[in-house]
Amino acid sequence: MEAKIAYMYVLRCADGSLYTGYTTDLDKRVATHNAGKGAKYTRTRLPVTLFYWEAFDSKEAAMSAEALFKRRSRQSKLNYINKHGH
Repeated sequence: MEAKIAYMYVLRCADGSLYTGYTTDLDKRVATHNAGKGAKYTRTRLPVTLFYWEAFDSKEAAMSAEALFKRRSRQSKLNYINKHGH
């Protein structure tokens, strides 16, 4: 069985807030959020745009990165994105 690449992603919401998640399909996940069928948090903050992403070899690694990223302060998240950004 071939391992799928998984992503930790950060969305910028219409109100300027950030949302972090993980997925195996970035385009589909962003479209799902913008269709109002993503996370409850983003439903009232549409539209969202993909702000940052990182690729990982496994879902578990992406989930771990997501958890670590969520623990950062907003400024620390922005600094990280500026340093590692796409």
